[in-house]
Amino acid sequence: MPTIKKSLSSPATLPIALYTSSQVYAIEQDWFADGYSSFALMQQAAWQMAQRIIDVDDIVQSQKSRRLSHEDTHLTAQQYNRDKRAVIWAGRGNNGGDGWLIALYLQRAGWQVKVMTVGMAAIDKEENNDSNNSDETEQVSDAFKAQRLALTAGCSYLRFEDQGFKDKEFDESDFPRADVYIDALFGIGLDRPPTGIYQQAITTFNRLTERDCALVVAVDVPSGLVASTGQVFERLAVRADITLCLVARKLGLHTKDGKDYAGEVLDIPLIPITSKPITSKSPAATLLQTAYALAPRQQNSYKGSYGHVLIIAGNRVDGSQGMGGAAILSASSAMATGAGKITVACHDAFHGALLTSLPDAMTIDLHDVKGVKSLIKDASVIAIGMGLGRDDKAKNLFIAYLNAAIEADKAIVIDADGLYHLATLQSDEHELVKALKAHSTQHKVYLTPHSGEAAMLLNKEISEIEEDRLTAIKQAADQYGGNWVLKGAGTLILEQNLHDKNNNKPKVYVCATGNAGMATAGMGDVLSGVCAGLLAQLDLADEARSLRQAVLVHGLAGDALLNQLTSDKASVASGLSLRVGQRGMQAQDMPAAVRSVMEALIVPHR
Repeated sequence: MPTIKKSLSSPATLPIALYTSSQVYAIEQDWFADGYSSFALMQQAAWQMAQRIIDVDDIVQSQKSRRLSHEDTHLTAQQYNRDKRAVIWAGRGNNGGDGWLIALYLQRAGWQVKVMTVGMAAIDKEENNDSNNSDETEQVSDAFKAQRLALTAGCSYLRFEDQGFKDKEFDESDFPRADVYIDALFGIGLDRPPTGIYQQAITTFNRLTERDCALVVAVDVPSGLVASTGQVFERLAVRADITLCLVARKLGLHTKDGKDYAGEVLDIPLIPITSKPITSKSPAATLLQTAYALAPRQQNSYKGSYGHVLIIAGNRVDGSQGMGGAAILSASSAMATGAGKITVACHDAFHGALLTSLPDAMTIDLHDVKGVKSLIKDASVIAIGMGLGRDDKAKNLFIAYLNAAIEADKAIVIDADGLYHLATLQSDEHELVKALKAHSTQHKVYLTPHSGEAAMLLNKEISEIEEDRLTAIKQAADQYGGNWVLKGAGTLILEQNLHDKNNNKPKVYVCATGNAGMATAGMGDVLSGVCAGLLAQLDLADEARSLRQAVLVHGLAGDALLNQLTSDKASVASGLSLRVGQRGMQAQDMPAAVRSVMEALIVPHR
């Protein structure tokens, strides 16, 4: 697939409303109830998509032309600028109808087009051309109308089923070559694995696009991807370079597998402006693409102005070397956000290492229960659980310190082993779970699981969490209260509304920042520190110290590392410039990146 170096959309910073399939169907029904013709809307959408495909292809071909002109000085513009070729793979439903009309409009624009039908019977040309088979005399589907228009205009087609798959192995020569492959197989209704001929079609589609190094454009959603959840079954879905999104942006394009299969998502505008606009419907979630700006600090301030974070983390269990790194990463990240003071309650075996790597921090023995409880009263925010351990001693410490934080009316961040203990307390029907939920109605409580931890908390399988991450995060909030992060590709954030009693419905956000390089040990510890560090700084505006801000800053720091040059002494001495990149990205590099992101977000007073 070609690399699209130029962004095809305008600079994307504004939040984007995300909807489920059922919500999109409801929006469409509102349009039709207001008198809009469904087929007219299909024609409009297809024309818009065809124009966008032409525009996108011009960008891609221009990039190819420049590259080839360097590789072959004898290549002429005439040799290169041949007619554009597109193959549109069309299913039986309205998504396939979109595909037929796109073929029609591309052909009118001078392209060579071929429609590859899947799951459709052979087309009777006489029946198709029968003038008596009109819309006025017989009810026909929009997809059939689209097919009839395209065939009447001379668009040619092939049936995928006629390519002989039952009798022989895959043969590339059976399929035409193209510069652009358009996926119009499945729409937003898919909620199960493609099987049979559709499974074969998607597999073949992906192989052919690789053969031709072609641009891949998906209509509304890549076939095989569940539009509401982002799930792809058995890794079987069209891998799109671009998805042209109709009616409203789908949640599944931006979370879970959607980030791997949708490519760049472009919205296709449609005309309807009705008495029930899309904006009147509450979205399932909101896509956040950049962090909130920060105001400069007041010159007349001191460390106490920016809060005191107490990190309760880093234990040694049963003679093991323990998890002191979790405490160091969390504390370093809290400090990097600008928190005024950090104290770390960790196993005393780690005090030396912690003070060597972070001399700014203060330490106390994790097992000094009286001393830690006293510090809880003085701290602004308590972050607990990172590397705490899962034995009974650690569980008792968790209970004691969480109780103390609740009694002291503190903001709380719970991660890692803290979430494990919370799950066991839920199984034990411990009163502390109810106390935490009640506490969360008046105070900030952040819980930051990955799918495995969420599965423990909800007594489910990990696969159940991943099948519907939106439902999972809502169930967690309903059961335990508080504000939640469900980490992963397209991290979900759920925040309670503590300020508006008339609208206390929680809001869900999807984080667009971050990358796969962050799938490594210690990144969760970094996030817990960022959460606690921002919460402690009361000089920040509410949104600038929110849970969603913490997740965005964390993701932006990972993105900053993606292209950052290393400062490794050996590399510098040898004159080499090495990029950090995705593979081998390390959590220990994150605090410096967090600090850089925080500084970049500051907007001076006018």
